[in-house]
Amino acid sequence: MIIFTTNFGDIEIELDFDKAPVSSKNFLQYCKDGFYEGTIFHRVIDGFMIQGGGHEPGMKEKLTRDPIVNEANRGLKNKAGTIAMARTDAPHSATSQFFINLEDNDFLDFTATTNQGWGYAVFGKVTGGMMVVNNIGKALTMTRFGHEDVPLDDIIIEKVTIKE
Repeated sequence: MIIFTTNFGDIEIELDFDKAPVSSKNFLQYCKDGFYEGTIFHRVIDGFMIQGGGHEPGMKEKLTRDPIVNEANRGLKNKAGTIAMARTDAPHSATSQFFINLEDNDFLDFTATTNQGWGYAVFGKVTGGMMVVNNIGKALTMTRFGHEDVPLDDIIIEKVTIKE
């Protein structure tokens, strides 16, 4: 279990190493490296998702490791409370950024091995602190440094605790 201590409260995350081993190991390694500490939830869309794992306050982007393979074709679905890898338009471009689904977002699920159909790889779920996640989802947002849906006030991952 991973615990994100944020300035909104704690979020507990359970990883699914059976169905998403590459994504889970990747996320866990970023946690072990302390990468997420001091990062912000930089994209928040109420009724959709909250995204973090790649920017520090001021929208300063962090350097990441190489991209990983997309595991969206392994059966996990983008349901409310699941955590998935964020990526660019390229299917196999996920690095450190992740998002937590606030609702069931079936349109993000795998449908085919095409650029359009790959979807977004779910690799775990929130097991505690969903109220914190939903409160983050209600944050007021703006456009900042060319990025839309950025919270007005920084929502910071202050500490990451790994409980094995």
